[in-house]
Amino acid sequence: MFLDRVTIFVKAGDGGDGAATFRREAHVPRGGPDGGDGGRGGSVHLTVDAGQTTLRDFRFKHHFKASSGGRGERARRHGAAGEDLVLTLPPGTAVLDDDTGELLADLVAVGQTAMVARGGRGGLGNTHFKTSTHQAPRHAQKGEPGDERRLRLELRLIADVGLVGLPNAGKSTLLAALTAARPKIADYPFTTLEPNLGVMELSSPDDPTGDERRPTIADVPGLIEGASGGAGLGHAFLRHVERTRVLLHIVDGSARDPEWDHDVIRDELQAHDPALLEKPMLVVFNKLDRPAAADAWPAFRAARQAAGEDVVAISAIEGTGLAELRARIADLLPGAAELGSPPEPAGVVVHRIEAMGDGFAVDVEADGAYRVRGKRIERIAAQTNFEIEESADRFQRELARLGIDDELRRRGIGPGDLVRIGSTELEWEAQPWEA
Repeated sequence: MFLDRVTIFVKAGDGGDGAATFRREAHVPRGGPDGGDGGRGGSVHLTVDAGQTTLRDFRFKHHFKASSGGRGERARRHGAAGEDLVLTLPPGTAVLDDDTGELLADLVAVGQTAMVARGGRGGLGNTHFKTSTHQAPRHAQKGEPGDERRLRLELRLIADVGLVGLPNAGKSTLLAALTAARPKIADYPFTTLEPNLGVMELSSPDDPTGDERRPTIADVPGLIEGASGGAGLGHAFLRHVERTRVLLHIVDGSARDPEWDHDVIRDELQAHDPALLEKPMLVVFNKLDRPAAADAWPAFRAARQAAGEDVVAISAIEGTGLAELRARIADLLPGAAELGSPPEPAGVVVHRIEAMGDGFAVDVEADGAYRVRGKRIERIAAQTNFEIEESADRFQRELARLGIDDELRRRGIGPGDLVRIGSTELEWEAQPWEA
């Protein structure tokens, strides 16, 4: 099964909790705090593996999680860092945030890597909170939660030449004639249900001094009218021609109206992405062995020449015109050096700097609870152990310092109301002066 689109869930490892311990040794009275820091959680990375051609590894498993960092220990021993998780993908995989549709990475080159979920930072041990006036702090930070997100992986085949055309135009037969690929071939529409790849030799075996380039050819399943809008499997197939250098537009010369067939495919390419029509394109008039095609060829050729389009006539099943077709393809392709690198668009990894400002927003949710949003306060809440009174007091001081306390009161919060910050849910308590 050719799997070219999947949705997966990734979760980076949580940071380890910092330790709140005290030095306990003989002859060392009043040993101070010695809690170590927690280890950083493992991150989730995606990397390109040349040995993969589909997303089949994600057919049955859709949830992936990196390991968490270890807890800090006494004697200032830090917790171990969590192990990163590396998932391998085939070249040409676009990685998108499934919730927003935002492109996170376009992985093309072998070895190219993108981090899609960052591991949480380890919590600080209580040694960091000792001051001249507070010699025995019991406060230590919990580990920061690791990032989690739902990703959509879309494979877009990297091929030098793409074959497009209506069902039963003869694309699979042509692929077999030009390469060693052996796709399923039958005389009915939609025989091809998944893309096929083959490698073409531009030089003949008895010509060792000839062209040594070996372009890859992708046979894309037949398109139908409305494919750009999702009719049939249009979206799934059209994206596979986005990365090709050259397009071969195959037209069934024996069809009832080859001109209409030609226009349908061009219209669908234009609707999907106008840039596709800017690629080098060769119109291939196929099935010249049939009388109807032979009769239609002169008028079709004249129409293409009048439109400024390159056209060649062949019979893929009999081999007629294939030598000329190979030569025309060779002329359209770049040199050997450029052919060895991925075609455009080049791979890209989107890097974003996430500011950790003091900004926040307060909203009232449907059930009356107050939702506080802000990266800094959400991180502080996640790293606070509310079972420790000292830690809870520190968190309350942060609410006041950031102005969240005042904003909640301005919005009308009262004793017993719920406050949600990230995944933390708290009950608002009246201060002594409010009782």
